[in-house]
Amino acid sequence: MLEGRVTVNGTTVRELGTKADAASDDIRVDGRRITMPERHRYLLLNKPRGYVTTRSDPQRRPTVIDLLAGVRDYVYPVGRLDYETGGLLILTNDGDLAARLTHPRHGVARVYEAKVLGVPDAHDLERLSRGVTVEGQRMTATSVRVLPSRNDRHATLQITIHEGRNRQVRNMLEAIGHPVDQLTRIAIGPIRDAKLKLGRWRDLTDAEVKSLKKLSAAAESQRPQLHRGGHRGHGEPTTHRPPEKKSAARRGPQRRRSR
Repeated sequence: MLEGRVTVNGTTVRELGTKADAASDDIRVDGRRITMPERHRYLLLNKPRGYVTTRSDPQRRPTVIDLLAGVRDYVYPVGRLDYETGGLLILTNDGDLAARLTHPRHGVARVYEAKVLGVPDAHDLERLSRGVTVEGQRMTATSVRVLPSRNDRHATLQITIHEGRNRQVRNMLEAIGHPVDQLTRIAIGPIRDAKLKLGRWRDLTDAEVKSLKKLSAAAESQRPQLHRGGHRGHGEPTTHRPPEKKSAARRGPQRRRSR
């Protein structure tokens, strides 16, 4: 420092004991900026309807980032809730955890409450459990039940999915003839918070973060792995078939070469 090798925000600092904040100040030694290790942040937001789940929107609609008053960390949404869907949303700057929570192979459960037109019967619920095909994709509910209600024009369903396809719950309910009037996500894996007010956010507790990491790690470890000796994880043998020889009939007529 006494040799003039240190700068803070472009100004050379020679006085010992000069204070600076590495998180906000541009501190350099011999021209190279000093960076602090990234501090991971995990937020839980109760998203209202009418907000886009992204950091910025070309159409200049309100985004979930607009609701994070006082948050200086660069966080981003984990997964999506569409514009008309409300409920719990995790935001973080932990890219590894975000990837694990959103990748279909990890199958993190998401629980929704859906107010639908009409009252689905047992056959409708069975169709959701067995799976419905929407635009060539098979979509299935892990569990679904009708919540008690005295309204015979609408019903509220609690539905759990693991696949997390775009607008999956809405598309599934539309396919059985009970379109969604209102959709709210009430749980992401082990994370629930019925007391979090609409439009408010809070930091996840250390226990909640730990539970999410444990859940994603467990899902990863349960994937069948190919081991040496031609066997998959969980003891499932791998079947090897020799290449099939094509018969003359399958090859079709042979052309005689001209000499």
